[in-house]
Amino acid sequence: MTQITAMLVMFVLYGVLPAAGIYLGYRGIKKATAPKMLEYKAMPQLGYIPEKSLPETVKNTLADINQKGEKLRLIYGDTNNDGQIDDKDAVTETYIMIQNLMDKHIPQAVADYRRLYDLEGERVDTTKIKNSDVTGKEALLEVLETINTQFDDLLDASYHQDGQKLLVTNRYLQQRFDTSNVENSQIATKL
Repeated sequence: MTQITAMLVMFVLYGVLPAAGIYLGYRGIKKATAPKMLEYKAMPQLGYIPEKSLPETVKNTLADINQKGEKLRLIYGDTNNDGQIDDKDAVTETYIMIQNLMDKHIPQAVADYRRLYDLEGERVDTTKIKNSDVTGKEALLEVLETINTQFDDLLDASYHQDGQKLLVTNRYLQQRFDTSNVENSQIATKL
């Protein structure tokens, strides 16, 4: 082995490999010890919030809103029914409202609650807000329940609207085929 090859092997064995091992070990430990963050597909702005920082009832309500929000975005955002929301879809006022709730209002309400929690700690769940009869946690839950109820109403409206379309289509087809059956029977009797 030449001296240059030996130096290269020594550099790799005693320089690069230990440095890579230390770096990968650091990354692995950092990843293993990092707090689990919230993951909501319809509300990616909440992805920076650790799961442990919110009460279980709030997380459950957020998960419910996320699920309904995904459905509503497709219902009201995908107007050409191609399976994706893009520039070819028409923008509706309802879709803009849903988008604003999911992207701005919900993350802002959660951020306000977390700011209260950071200031007051456990008091935010037990101490009433001045000039009101609710705690910080109750106030956040009221906001989320209002949005959740609104989303339920939108889903119901969409269901009934689509159901009405089906009924109209059925009536049209029945009239169309009943008329043609009457015409066919009249033609057959004339022959």
